[in-house]
Amino acid sequence: MQKLDLENDISLLTGFNTKITFKLKKIGINTILDLLKYFPFRYEDFSKIYNISEIEPNQNVTIQAKIKSLKVHRSWQRKIIIVEAILEDKTGQIKAVWFNQPFLKNILKVGKFFNFSGKVSFDDKNEIYLAHPIYETIDLVNNETKHTARLVPIYSETKGLTSKLIRNIIKTALKTIKPLKEWIPYEILIKYNFPEINQSFKLIHFPNKLSEALRAKKRFAFEDIFLLQIYNLKQKLNLNNQKSFSIKTDLEWLKKILAKLPFELTFSQKKALWEILQDLNKEKPMNRLLQGDVGSGKTIVSALSCLVCAKNGYQSVLMAPTEVLAIQHYNTFKNLFNYISLENQPVLGLLTSSNLLIFYENDVESKVKKDFFKKEVLNNKINIIIGTHALIQKTIEFNNLGFVVVDEQHRFGVNQRAALLNKKNYIPHFLSMSATPIPRTLMLTIFGDLDISLISELPKGRKPIITKIISPENRLKAYNFIKEQIKIGRQAFVICPRIESSNNELNKEDILKLDIKNVEEEYKKLSEKIFPEFKVGMLHGKLKSKEKNEIMQKFKNNEINILVSTSVIEVGVDVPNATIMMIEGAERFGLSQLYQFRGRVGRGEHQSYCFLFTDSNSKTTRLRLEALIKAKNGFELAEIDLKLRGPGEFLGEKQTGFPDLSMKGLMDVELIKNSREAANLLFKKNPQLDFKNNKELLKKLEEFQKRIHLE
Repeated sequence: MQKLDLENDISLLTGFNTKITFKLKKIGINTILDLLKYFPFRYEDFSKIYNISEIEPNQNVTIQAKIKSLKVHRSWQRKIIIVEAILEDKTGQIKAVWFNQPFLKNILKVGKFFNFSGKVSFDDKNEIYLAHPIYETIDLVNNETKHTARLVPIYSETKGLTSKLIRNIIKTALKTIKPLKEWIPYEILIKYNFPEINQSFKLIHFPNKLSEALRAKKRFAFEDIFLLQIYNLKQKLNLNNQKSFSIKTDLEWLKKILAKLPFELTFSQKKALWEILQDLNKEKPMNRLLQGDVGSGKTIVSALSCLVCAKNGYQSVLMAPTEVLAIQHYNTFKNLFNYISLENQPVLGLLTSSNLLIFYENDVESKVKKDFFKKEVLNNKINIIIGTHALIQKTIEFNNLGFVVVDEQHRFGVNQRAALLNKKNYIPHFLSMSATPIPRTLMLTIFGDLDISLISELPKGRKPIITKIISPENRLKAYNFIKEQIKIGRQAFVICPRIESSNNELNKEDILKLDIKNVEEEYKKLSEKIFPEFKVGMLHGKLKSKEKNEIMQKFKNNEINILVSTSVIEVGVDVPNATIMMIEGAERFGLSQLYQFRGRVGRGEHQSYCFLFTDSNSKTTRLRLEALIKAKNGFELAEIDLKLRGPGEFLGEKQTGFPDLSMKGLMDVELIKNSREAANLLFKKNPQLDFKNNKELLKKLEEFQKRIHLE
């Protein structure tokens, strides 16, 4: 028999027809490795062999019996074919029944011995029988079984691919593949009691005991998390080998600036700022994540850091994911400059697809041409540049770039930063900001190469947002409350849910059209029927940048009372007068997303409200939405969200390239701790992480880096 590699196509496995190969490929099993990584989701325990006289109702049993008689007949009531056999051993007899399997008459021959595994049930006459038992010829030579008299693996099935067939195919594969080379260092296998790679595949598919299967499962869950920890260490090592600018902080100067602010920084803002300034002072590039709730004041921390860079003669860049958010940051910086009124105020630039602005000293703002803007940046005449990612990366050449801030994009890797290198080949310091609450387990793993600063408190004077779940019978009452609020001068956001289509052929463009239609219908209903006396605006992804900006500006100026928007569009403009967040179809959003929406209100002196509209009567929906009301902060909520949805949905399995088992491993704090410990153990032994003595591990790491999509 030809020995196969894991990379070989599944069609090379002998003994199975092309129809089966086609079905395997349809569910994503293309190679031998894909097949072996198609793990069971549970096991049936048929390991104990019973005498027929010993068995009782509702037991899972295996018996070794001879077929005494066999008959096939059709049920006149349900028109199904029934196969009935009388099974016999030395202690007694029992009936076995199968439905719609007439071919069994050619397999189960009278007088032959088989193993039968199944559940013992009662029939109409109150007699016990075996319902649909698995059968297997007794192997008298080596006593080896696949389907009976053992712990039997159960797989996710599809039409034409039963667990029994999958077991047969996997058994063949395990006999056919070449012995695999172990890549996890031996001392790590011993330390964490993991089985060796060849043994692991056998134990997860055909364990003798459940504890063996769990050991193998733990090993496979560990693999990707372990590789990610090594990857993170390598990223850190690569950065530590790079040079950056040492940007000093004049503490007396900074104290004067802080004293001029119209508010006092919170303790966690001060702590985060200090951590950033200490990193800027080092000659190694900073690689830090600034994590904080919506409205917690991350932008002011980054703005003060940019000011420190400008005082030292270095340029800073702040990249935002959308034009709307870039304009918001630009206005925040402008307001900051007005408050602190510096003698040598940095020049501020805004670069988006529809805006090219330069804000000079003495409150002078100029709209400029792109070539002029690029020239001013190149000549170091613009100290702080704010814009969207793509434009800044592709079209601007910097003179002395020392600091890069990226908002709401956690991963901005070395390759992207290399595109921003200045002529001296120094890598700029890097800060990523995120308002998406990330559970600690995920933060330590996925963002393990980033140092983390947390802003865990909201600015002083903010009132807690009153959050209510609105059922259909209370909808009118909620509308009346919103009317009263708008009459006294407040404003409201209305978020429409994403359209979920069962049509798999729909592309992103089609789904966007459905989402827009959903918003348009809501806009029509609210503007014509519910709130005809108020000005209602509409925002969605098909509008041009200029139109979006005009609508947002009108909303900010209170020329629009109610803004209806899709969930995919950024509505992050700071509107302190907006006090109501109304979310339609709240059950369709993740908890972290709902939390972010809610954070768009409650930014001013007025009491704010969040209304979660839902037609769902599901208990799970209720529990999820109540968690939003009860959670003290975004991090606590993210932990709840992770437990409810799992990391696959939380992070997006397809986006990360993580398989399902590794995703589940991200819930296991001990496994994460062990993976970090193991990676650090390797780092101590091999500080360069080059793995010259372990080519298999090096190969695995290279494959992992190609597969993973964390950037």
